[in-house]
Amino acid sequence: MQKVLVVEDEARIVKLIRDYLEKEGYKVIDARDGEEGLVAFERQEPALIILDLMLPKKDGLEVAKEIRKESQVPIIMLTAKTEEADRVTGLEIGADDYVTKPFSLRELAARIKAVLRRSGGDLGKQDRINRGKLSIDTETHQVKLEGEVVDLTPTEFDLLLTLARRPGRAFTRKALLKEIGHFPGENVKRKIDTHVKNLRKKLSGPDKRPRFIETVHGVGYRFRKDEGNS
Repeated sequence: MQKVLVVEDEARIVKLIRDYLEKEGYKVIDARDGEEGLVAFERQEPALIILDLMLPKKDGLEVAKEIRKESQVPIIMLTAKTEEADRVTGLEIGADDYVTKPFSLRELAARIKAVLRRSGGDLGKQDRINRGKLSIDTETHQVKLEGEVVDLTPTEFDLLLTLARRPGRAFTRKALLKEIGHFPGENVKRKIDTHVKNLRKKLSGPDKRPRFIETVHGVGYRFRKDEGNS
């Protein structure tokens, strides 16, 4: 059951969303202000966040910025504002979608499904992920490139899986460490860079040219989108 975090200060709206989404098969967690939302995000590790723009203590834009420093979890902004500038700002800081009040619960649920599908949030149920000539078996933890088994360490496997699930999406080094279950310490850059270097070496072709994983300067790494087709 996928967890959805709803950060919204209006109790009536929270109840409406909770009742509808629970019928759709989601587990709903709620927070009533920005600071509480950040705590819930850290503790609950939701699959998706519905985030109101106007919140007590920390507004939605501040919360989204904090989350984006360490995670690429899908975010749908929820607000009564309809100005184009607000929508653009939300998307620019990393929101995946934007819904204005009043809204249809049916439409919100459809948007949640679409965002999860785009972000790879529904891939966790799949036993195998194919990216071009690369095949990743999530049950056996076996990786094959052009039919040949690639011997990866558990950390390398988790790192590759995280990137391959979201082709084209850039991850910071800190976000990658968190995604693969490692607590970010002082040597975040060195840890991730070493793992990526080893992965690139193991996934390179006969010409030793790096494939699949590319550097996003000033940010971190991403799985090449042109190699992300299943």
